[in-house]
Amino acid sequence: MRNLPWWDPQVGPREHELITEVLDSNYLNDGNLTTRFEQALADRLGSKYVVAVTSGTSAIFLALAGLGVGHGDEVIVPDVTFIATANAVTMTGARPVLVDVDPRTLNMDPEAFARSVTPRTKAVIPVHVSGRAADLSSILAIARQYGLYVIEDAAEAFMSKLDGKCLGTFGIAGCISFSPNKTITTGQGGVVITDDEKLYSRLRELKDQGRPVRGTGGDDVHFSIGYNFKFTNLQAAVGLGQLNYLDSRLARMQDIYRWYARGLASMEGISLPGFQLERGESPQWTDALVDRRDDLDRFLEENGIHCRRFWFPIHTQAPYRLPDAVFPNSTRAIAKALWLPSAFTLAENDITVVCQYVRQFLGATVTVANS
Repeated sequence: MRNLPWWDPQVGPREHELITEVLDSNYLNDGNLTTRFEQALADRLGSKYVVAVTSGTSAIFLALAGLGVGHGDEVIVPDVTFIATANAVTMTGARPVLVDVDPRTLNMDPEAFARSVTPRTKAVIPVHVSGRAADLSSILAIARQYGLYVIEDAAEAFMSKLDGKCLGTFGIAGCISFSPNKTITTGQGGVVITDDEKLYSRLRELKDQGRPVRGTGGDDVHFSIGYNFKFTNLQAAVGLGQLNYLDSRLARMQDIYRWYARGLASMEGISLPGFQLERGESPQWTDALVDRRDDLDRFLEENGIHCRRFWFPIHTQAPYRLPDAVFPNSTRAIAKALWLPSAFTLAENDITVVCQYVRQFLGATVTVANS
């Protein structure tokens, strides 16, 4: 029976070589390889500063904390995102204010954002779902009007661009995740991107117990309260090794979307939110809106084809529960949202097979390739 994965993390020989170097050095903590990884990412992203931390969640938390967001403040978050975006706001003591999304893109609806601004609003976190750019021109304009910080959740948008500029570099800060289901992975880990020198300095203190530079663990000077969100040389070794495959992976994931767009064209019952490849967007995964999503998901699973259903809207989760009527778009759209098999290990014939099964499920007359 075929087995087409939704995602399939891969590591190669370069990661092994670099990890061995770290082990031989006997310095496993946040160190010289961490700095090398940060600089390599800054060069790739076109950003002045990159600060590596323990996860994408901690990256968002630290960006908010570094900008002074805390108790009594509000931060606007789209209803469609992984719950970590809202949790990071809660970690600061601020209140996440959920807003509805554009049903075509599944990204934050700028009008819903504008309606939700209050005197307590301090920041907004647009999320680039699946690597598809949020409506940044509108969001940035509204943020400027009200004097709000824009912190991009680019967890799913590493190296996805809009007109030559990387997502995550439009606001005062951007946050990226390197969890196992991302284009490159360090197991867990993430980074904050910024061009703001003051924020950069604050982030370095916050991630390392209030020290602006790496210390000894002994008679160090701690200028402020900080935390421990250090990113180890072991993680950096994996990340540096993964960068060797980045370009080929990005190209393959763009091809995967093209193959789906062609294979599912004009099919009733399914549509792709899509990507503006010509403007530089790069899919993290190819997502679809399906009228009978759960039935299709089960049908594909029975035939060895693995998908992933979208997160439940945050407003339906117990810590943030609110009425469905406040979020008509996310309530309707997310019940249809599905990530199709998107692993960069898949080939064109694999995507053809997925499309054949989808078409068969939706009632088209096709011949499905044998296992």
